[in-house]
Amino acid sequence: MDYYVSRARSKTGKRVSPNSYFPIRLMSFSSATRRTVLVAGLALLGGLPFQAASSADTLRVGAIPDQNPERLNRLYGALSTELSETLGVPVRYVPVSNYPAAVSAFRTGALDLVWFGGLTGVQARLQTPGARVLAQRDIDAKFTSVFIANGASGLRPLKGQDQLKRLRGKRFTFGSESSTSGRLMPQHFLAQAGVTPDQFQGRPGFSGSHDATIALVQSGAYEVGALNSQVWKAQVEDGRADPAKVSVIWTTPTYADYHWVARPNLNQRFGKGFTRRLKTALIELRPDTARRRTILELFGASRFIPAQAKDYAAIETVGRELGKIR
Repeated sequence: MDYYVSRARSKTGKRVSPNSYFPIRLMSFSSATRRTVLVAGLALLGGLPFQAASSADTLRVGAIPDQNPERLNRLYGALSTELSETLGVPVRYVPVSNYPAAVSAFRTGALDLVWFGGLTGVQARLQTPGARVLAQRDIDAKFTSVFIANGASGLRPLKGQDQLKRLRGKRFTFGSESSTSGRLMPQHFLAQAGVTPDQFQGRPGFSGSHDATIALVQSGAYEVGALNSQVWKAQVEDGRADPAKVSVIWTTPTYADYHWVARPNLNQRFGKGFTRRLKTALIELRPDTARRRTILELFGASRFIPAQAKDYAAIETVGRELGKIR
């Protein structure tokens, strides 16, 4: 079997032209041995960074970018270290630019384990046959969204869902277009009250993330917005949301939301029973060390609990009704 490597050095020690290639012949070894020889050869010859060469042996973790990158890097960096120590394999957090990118990266195999919202998790599983739901937070089985309003909007807390009609004619922003708690379910509850996006002043905005929604409504750029209730709570506690400028006017009924989804080939790549071990590692996380405590605090939860695909059947139904799943 011949593999071709570029930008290598010839036997004389001189660098070959960047456009030149030469074959490395791997003799009749096992496939595992051939992979080992190839990876080592490529790394030594400088034809491929070692980290990239060994990516097949690294568990790549991703997440929908629902909050600011600094917070996400801190959270998933700590989680990657924790999982690596527990599972005995390299684990690396791979950021993505937006919600659809997380779904796409999971489908193509660029990500192995992803923290999805309800909608993106359903989309990812429909596009990746055999993908498995592993776990959700203890707060995800009965999750909620909140509608927030700028103090100058004149809006006061709504007494019921029917009063969402009062939002007609207001400047309104959702979060990401593919967000469950920042777009899908808020739009669903608005529709039940007879409110459609074209009834807002101008076109509704899409802030891109929950913390951005808070910032836009607090600044007055939009009068009203909808977002994840857990992020709202965390931002109030952190002092980044000022209740004197922006406040909750309505909390939605509950629904299932975020969850961990794993690709179907992890047992083949990391060994028999790996997916089960991964699920156990997540569910057994407890705040008994400083790092684990930080992870759970950043997730806004006390622990992870088992979850199943059927828990998100209602999300799939709403997604199809609103044209987000076809």
